Amino acid sequence: MNNPALLTRLLTRKNALNHTRVDQQQPAGDTPGEAVLKIRRVAVTTNNITYAAFGDAMQYWDFFPTGEADWGHMPVWGFADVESSSVPGVQVGERFYGYFPLASHLRVRPERVTQRGFYDGAAHRKALTSAYNQYMRCSADAAYRAEDENYQMLVRPLFITSFMLADFLQDNAFFGARQLVFSSASSKTAYGTAFCLEAFAQVRRIALTSARNKRFVEALGCYGEVASYEELPKQDRGTPTLYVDFSGDEGLRMAVHTHFGDSLVYDCYAGSAQNTQFLRPLDMPGPEPKFYFAPVQIRKRNADWGHAVVNQRFNEAQLAFIRRVSDTRDPWMQVREHRGFEAAQALIDDMHGGRMDPLEGHVVVLD
Repeated sequence: MNNPALLTRLLTRKNALNHTRVDQQQPAGDTPGEAVLKIRRVAVTTNNITYAAFGDAMQYWDFFPTGEADWGHMPVWGFADVESSSVPGVQVGERFYGYFPLASHLRVRPERVTQRGFYDGAAHRKALTSAYNQYMRCSADAAYRAEDENYQMLVRPLFITSFMLADFLQDNAFFGARQLVFSSASSKTAYGTAFCLEAFAQVRRIALTSARNKRFVEALGCYGEVASYEELPKQDRGTPTLYVDFSGDEGLRMAVHTHFGDSLVYDCYAGSAQNTQFLRPLDMPGPEPKFYFAPVQIRKRNADWGHAVVNQRFNEAQLAFIRRVSDTRDPWMQVREHRGFEAAQALIDDMHGGRMDPLEGHVVVLD
């Protein structure tokens, strides 16, 4: 098995996520039972900033150790080709979708190899969430379309959150709510959730967004009403309400709880890129905010429906969502490609600072 000439890595300072650096090092030597994946292209979204923000608390830094205490690998989703392999069933040249560091290569120890793909059995990943350890063989992935690669890696990690969040809410009968209030409604995860809930007409979907993004959110058409944050006091406070929080803004959370008061039946915190702290106790009326974690609902539905049915339902919904966001006549997303590690650094800085156009999805090409 041949090693890459050099391993290039983009490292993120753990206590300042907009601070990154690129380094190169000699790769580790060959070990039987391993494969080297050449990372070709990855998506960088606010979801990745969230992974980094909760890197220590939720072990996201642990997937790809850097050997440096203060610097970590920000995990991303994307596509890689097998550059070398000593593992039966994992062939050189095959393409896989999965969870990667922002780096030129990833060395894996494939286990549970099937037609569908494999899991990385590296010792340091054994105790980590298995969903992040799976690498899917593109040639056997029913959801894969070569022409949709950019959209798939942009949408899939976010849409699994959206799909399972929508399922979690309806599985719990919306906790008795008759209206859902979404913060950061321009985010892809937020409007993906709203898209998945379009069939539930009995529950009104209300978007809260910044004044500058209001027109974009209105054009999506997946919310029943769109309001700027300044217009929150105008919202109906007598209807049972569920808050779906994608902003993490404590001031906004306080305002939502104060405005809706006893009508607020549930506060679901789904994560944020700009406000990257865990929930803190706040002295406010209404229910205690609850952090939503998609793998918990995935495990529940795997038990309820079986893995094959979960996959089938997700794949169908994801394909419908990709077709909608990529509709050339009225796109919800326009893909921008960035080339190389320096471009990725600039992108992460802008994303962490909230300097993004909600219409754009960002891909980093590492070829």
